[in-house]
Amino acid sequence: MSDNEKRRGRTWSALTRRLLVAATMVGGGLTFVLNGPPSAAQETRPVPKALHDIAPTDGRQTAVFAGGCFWGVQAVFQHVAGVASVTSGYAGGNAATATYEKTETGATGHAEAVEITFDPKQVSYGKLLEIYFSVAHDPTQLGGQGPDSGPQYRSVIFPRDEKQAKVATDYIAQLDASGVFSRPIATTIEDGKTFYPAEAYHQDYVYNNPGQPYVVIYEKPKIGALHRLFPGLYRQKPVLVSDSAS
Repeated sequence: MSDNEKRRGRTWSALTRRLLVAATMVGGGLTFVLNGPPSAAQETRPVPKALHDIAPTDGRQTAVFAGGCFWGVQAVFQHVAGVASVTSGYAGGNAATATYEKTETGATGHAEAVEITFDPKQVSYGKLLEIYFSVAHDPTQLGGQGPDSGPQYRSVIFPRDEKQAKVATDYIAQLDASGVFSRPIATTIEDGKTFYPAEAYHQDYVYNNPGQPYVVIYEKPKIGALHRLFPGLYRQKPVLVSDSAS
């Protein structure tokens, strides 16, 4: 286990001191009951369709989102039909600080983010935003997500061009006006930021570590929520970084 994984393990150890985790067999399945702050997965809900979107074009496009630990955000979008690749990484700071060790200090400007390459004729940017706001994370949380706190876990969209910035800005206003969330949207938009891929061991983390407690409790339920809320876009077999690299 690397030092980075140990650090995440220490985060989990601290979490267990705050939460009472009870595992009971219900209908042949394992159910976790948490007494403590809800995870992003517990906050999943349907959201309105984006009123404004980007017209489909030939060729692939990219989107960059951040919303807590990149493990789960990556895993969600890896199951979306029309998505060609999802890479975990960092955005918001500069190249010199685009490492896990430096980003985790919270002083680099980086957020744990994912870069999504997609076919806009199969899934639009607006639809990706719907998934991002409904199942990938809780967009009303300030300064972190679930057990992870700090600016590196903030909710932020990094638009790749002016069209994406406009659609994202309009959609945040639409969601706030709709009242679908009981609290204001905390998601910010940061233009002109470069995305930097994360270290290899962070890629496909949910699938490489399916039994890790953090993954089981906080990340895997998001995939189930995607299947439930977006059945027409859900695909069983995820697109993995390791598949494209082989």
